Amino acid sequence: MSKIASAGPTQDDVRAQARRGKPTDHDQSHGHSHDEHEEHEHDLGLSHDLPTLLNRRRLLTFLGGAGAAAALAACGSSDATTTTTPSSSATAATATTAADAAATTDTEIPEETAGPYPGDGSNGVNVLTESGIVRSDLTKSFGTGSAVAEGIPLTVKLKVIDVSNDGKALAGSAVYLWHCNIAGEYSLYSEAIVNENYLRGVQEADADGFVTFTSIYPAAYSGRWPHIHFEVYPSLAEATTASSKLRTSQLALPEDISKAVYATTGYEASVQNLAQTSLASDMVFSDGYSLQMAKVTGSVTDGYTATLTVPV
Repeated sequence: MSKIASAGPTQDDVRAQARRGKPTDHDQSHGHSHDEHEEHEHDLGLSHDLPTLLNRRRLLTFLGGAGAAAALAACGSSDATTTTTPSSSATAATATTAADAAATTDTEIPEETAGPYPGDGSNGVNVLTESGIVRSDLTKSFGTGSAVAEGIPLTVKLKVIDVSNDGKALAGSAVYLWHCNIAGEYSLYSEAIVNENYLRGVQEADADGFVTFTSIYPAAYSGRWPHIHFEVYPSLAEATTASSKLRTSQLALPEDISKAVYATTGYEASVQNLAQTSLASDMVFSDGYSLQMAKVTGSVTDGYTATLTVPV
């Protein structure tokens, strides 16, 4: 597979796109684009977000039709002035708690770009139809691949809930999850690991809506906050045929945990990349992240666990 050429917009271009409400490719700094163009509105800070969401729904119920649309437009204008950026795991935990509270209502996790490295058939290679993709341990390649991803251990635990059914667990749904390696490279795409397929996998949600993956902590590469990609499907059968996708989104990792991980051997490049990026400047999270900020516990020695509720 040929390597895609590198050329990208400036950070000012990306932020301008975000202000205009246009979806941006999360990996433009790598010189790629994506065809995800679904527009969406994010929350803009926890203290502001939840009451705003509730007020909007009350307006919709009370006014209806064009009057509700006008009221929402006014709310949107006010929202654009507030942004919150957590700088510690304590703040991130608060974000997750508020996100879980919102998830019990009818707030869906934001739709995001899958970026240029999804491996779901949308831009070429499709790993979802390959035997071996349904697995919980993502650290090893399967099939003809043989590499093992190095890095600080990370368990990712997501709970998928159905907002149309009072936030009940979406048992039997499926999640396809993928992320970069310790060097900021993506299997199937990056030249050094184009023949590998590690750090990608699919799991079916249990009766309580949970899926669990064993992986490694992803690097921070230029222009991006530490993150993990995922897609939610109605069932395992639909996930492994890459059909009827319910949601594409991304999970954000907290700053202080990331700094602790990046101080270890192998993550050296991530130290500078993280220092040069913030949630406010990130191409995906700059317009809101409270429903996407994972709660992370653990240590460098024992490994970490990231948890997030995923309302769809």
